[in-house]
Amino acid sequence: MKIPIIYNLRSLRQRPVSTLTTALGMALVVAVFVSMMALSNGFQSALTSTGSDENVFLLRKGAGAELNSGIARDAANVVAGMPFIAKGTDGRPLVSAETFVVIPLQRVGGGGMANVVVRGVSLAAFDVRRGLEILEGRKFRPGSREIVVGRTFARRFPNSEIGGRINFGGQDWTVVGHFAAAGSSFESEIWGEAEQFMPVFRGQVFSAITFRMSDPANFAGIKETLEADPRLYVDAYQEKEFYDNQGTLLNQILNFLAVFIAGIMAIGAVFGAVNTMYAAVASRVHEIGVLLSLGFKPRNVMSSFLFEALLIALLGGAVGCLLVLPVDGLVTSTTNWNSFSELAFSFSITPRLILYGMVFAATMGLIGGYLPARRAAKARVADALRR
Repeated sequence: MKIPIIYNLRSLRQRPVSTLTTALGMALVVAVFVSMMALSNGFQSALTSTGSDENVFLLRKGAGAELNSGIARDAANVVAGMPFIAKGTDGRPLVSAETFVVIPLQRVGGGGMANVVVRGVSLAAFDVRRGLEILEGRKFRPGSREIVVGRTFARRFPNSEIGGRINFGGQDWTVVGHFAAAGSSFESEIWGEAEQFMPVFRGQVFSAITFRMSDPANFAGIKETLEADPRLYVDAYQEKEFYDNQGTLLNQILNFLAVFIAGIMAIGAVFGAVNTMYAAVASRVHEIGVLLSLGFKPRNVMSSFLFEALLIALLGGAVGCLLVLPVDGLVTSTTNWNSFSELAFSFSITPRLILYGMVFAATMGLIGGYLPARRAAKARVADALRR
């Protein structure tokens, strides 16, 4: 025979101050936990959405990153002639040989300096990478000192409006367009024509080559062909996998910090729950005796007090999740350790993170309520009724 739930609800109403204080403590812990996980989730999402399963990404053999890679023009011409490259509507191969440079720029409003990626591309890059969209203005014209900037970049750096001029490499570059890239890291970059950037930055080699496969299912064979070709001296990656791996280390660190910081705070919240439930047991010794004398078993009493602690925890978890919802979509930035450049991304709160927060709260409640519930279950009927 189970103790009715209404008994626990009545008990919580009789102790509103201690109940709400304990719930608020748990709410703050859950809010910190979910917000840190949302930070990690947003960072990983930005990198994950950068790559495509349809594209192959080439770097100089052993380079591992665009920043220290170099591919000669002759090699780029060889790649462009490969038969497994998809063709665009104009019949040209969907291949983009690109340069990659990191420059310091002042953030808007005196927010300090930040390293920004300047990517030299051809117009084919807008077709090679799906999801790219010109939101405002137009693409740059070949042969001109024109650039387009990602929408995230445009919000964080001055002179990014259409017609604005951004100075780098000793030259002024005119902004002619803003583009979106499905929330990927490209939205934090400046894009212009590679042929215009290479003389400015004293480089005569490309950093990387990206192309779309005509048959993505044949990636293993394509990779083997490219890496075995002595004219190329490249490593081939599936683009999505490459960008996914770039964020692995930082993502693991952010997840660890979320668990570590929330874990420390959770210790205090658990002690709060323990004190609240011990006080509830002490004030209801006579009630416990009555329950036991009515035929309720000690395990029923223990389950009832554990359920009460769980209700407090779930209340705190729900409040904590509500408190953190306003940060969803908030843009922040961090350093991409592979390129040492700023990567802007948004906090991303998903239903899965909300579920994790509620499970975390429930765990705190059960841990905090176990010892008090055990004490209640061990009460002797005679002693309880006498008191």
